[in-house]
Amino acid sequence: MKKVSVFAGFVGFLLGSVGGADAAYPVYSGYQGAGAQGQVVYLPTTSGTVITSNGAVAANPTRVTGALPRVGSNATNAGRQYYQPTDYDRLADSGLYVGLSIGYSASVSGTMLADYMNEEDAGYVPGAFKEADFNTDTVLPLQVSVGAAINNDIRVDFSYLRYSGISYPSVVQSSDGVGGFVESDVDGGAITLNTTMLNLYYNIDSYTGYLAGGMLRPYVGVGVGISLNTISDYVIYDDTFYSERDPSAALAGQLTGVSDVYAYHNGGTTEQLAFMFEGGLTTDLDGGIKMDFFVRYANLGKIQNSGSIIVSQTEWLGDGAGQEYPAPYDSVFHYTNWYESGRLNMVDLGVRLRLQF
Repeated sequence: MKKVSVFAGFVGFLLGSVGGADAAYPVYSGYQGAGAQGQVVYLPTTSGTVITSNGAVAANPTRVTGALPRVGSNATNAGRQYYQPTDYDRLADSGLYVGLSIGYSASVSGTMLADYMNEEDAGYVPGAFKEADFNTDTVLPLQVSVGAAINNDIRVDFSYLRYSGISYPSVVQSSDGVGGFVESDVDGGAITLNTTMLNLYYNIDSYTGYLAGGMLRPYVGVGVGISLNTISDYVIYDDTFYSERDPSAALAGQLTGVSDVYAYHNGGTTEQLAFMFEGGLTTDLDGGIKMDFFVRYANLGKIQNSGSIIVSQTEWLGDGAGQEYPAPYDSVFHYTNWYESGRLNMVDLGVRLRLQF
């Protein structure tokens, strides 16, 4: 008899627990009802109303919202709503990435100088004895990068950067041999720069905050590497007539003047230390793609030819009767270790797409 009463009590306890389970349904506190209406359970309805646990219609509760759309299914989660954390950082850097950028060189600064100004008879070697700015068309630097985010603030990448559309000046000031200068035309001298760099970027939003309502994240960057700077062959043509002596006082066959001077400069490639500074803003696109808008200063080192110059000129000879005539032979000279060089600095505006993995 004692066993029967214990068993009856145990069954009563279980039934009481089941009955209380409905009253303790785990819902958000914001959805609790009041008084005898019971607790509010947020169930999906076509009318948008909220049904209480005892079937009564209650006022719509305050909906929990988040920065991102909800995840989860009403069908599989008993009508409950789940949301991503409101502090989810969609601009965060994470993992490996590859990048491709194109820019526009808003400023190209640098000058070519002749290193043989003080050489003996340098006046007969046409070249840019005065400073001469580089000749530039539209310069659109291209960059490919592969990198990774170390953490949410720092990322590192290795990049290849190429510049073209730059050349030796189209007109230079050549020495006239007596302390003055004359304008000479230039043909050729295209310049290309192939630069590899190791770059470090740091997001500075911890100091500035996100901009444009959280759409833009500011950053700064620095890079250092090696640049292979190449200048192709070029020709400087000087059509000035240089008089050596009065033909009327010249002996037959004696040099009286020089004209039509062509100086063929062999190009060259030099390895130079290069560095850059960059500042920009990052925004987020769909599909794991980020876009950087940047301003970059790049110092790419020196451009230098090979130092080999071949000069071809027409010589004029006296005829012994007060007149002169062009020589029947070619007058050619070869100069070595007579360099022309100049440094290049860029200020680029550009955009970069980064695909994060």
